[in-house]
Amino acid sequence: MTLLHTTLGPRRADELGMILPHEHVFVDLRTPDQPGYAEADPADVIRLMGPQIAAIKAQGVTALVECSTGGVGLRVDIDLAVSRATGLPIVVATGNYREPWIPEWVRGASEAELEAWMRRELTVGVGDTGVRAAWIKLSAGDDGITPLEARILRAAARASAATGAVIGSHTIRGRVVMDQLDIIEAEGGRADRFISIHTQEEKDFGLNVAVAARGAFIEYDHVGRAPDDEVAGLILRALDAGLAGQLLISHDLGWYDPARPGGGVPRPYTHLSDVMLPLLAARGVPEATLRQLTVDNPFMAFAR
Repeated sequence: MTLLHTTLGPRRADELGMILPHEHVFVDLRTPDQPGYAEADPADVIRLMGPQIAAIKAQGVTALVECSTGGVGLRVDIDLAVSRATGLPIVVATGNYREPWIPEWVRGASEAELEAWMRRELTVGVGDTGVRAAWIKLSAGDDGITPLEARILRAAARASAATGAVIGSHTIRGRVVMDQLDIIEAEGGRADRFISIHTQEEKDFGLNVAVAARGAFIEYDHVGRAPDDEVAGLILRALDAGLAGQLLISHDLGWYDPARPGGGVPRPYTHLSDVMLPLLAARGVPEATLRQLTVDNPFMAFAR
């Protein structure tokens, strides 16, 4: 049975509805060597982020994908505390971000050690939280994959092939995504278990289509961060190109930032439901397609 692993346990497709596939509850964009990195009181995170999650639950959102990963403050214990306090399942990742957000232990680990670490977090749990990671989150440099990033990716591809977990990567250039897919396939992984995160940042739409043609998911995760007409136009263009089954849409918003007093000021996760989906419907996108984008595709991408 295909299941989505969450902080509140595995969920079947029929137990879920709308899923936000790219958001953040807790992020620290300082590098891991900085004093106070990723430190926060879970109760303070609940105080700040609880109302944001209550707002999307009221809209019918049934799960949220936490896209923080190693190197940028992944705290699954905090995600678990927030999830228990709000009753919203949160989907967490294993893996690590790009340089220079790579801790020393990852720099010194072999590919085999990195693969074993990811496989354990995908099958047993992240650290001592007991929460299984559902997926692997990585990144690559804007101008190309560094040797260290390639080592992490090769390990991730093997872990993905062994577990069925999807790999998502913060990668800005479409040509770099194509290089990542080459590496994944060379290691026995599959392109259809890859998410090109921030696909909208590649302005050559032909490369968006080319990545999807390899089998990968593409993700437009700037809802509420870019002008609505611009976002809607890009989504419509992807739908016209036949990419409805491989498209994910989200905000990439939140979040509690431990580098800021009180965690900073969060940005809501509500724009997709409040504005973008009605706008797409008004422009002729059928209800069945909107459901595919917000319910079916996220489950298919992250479940295994």
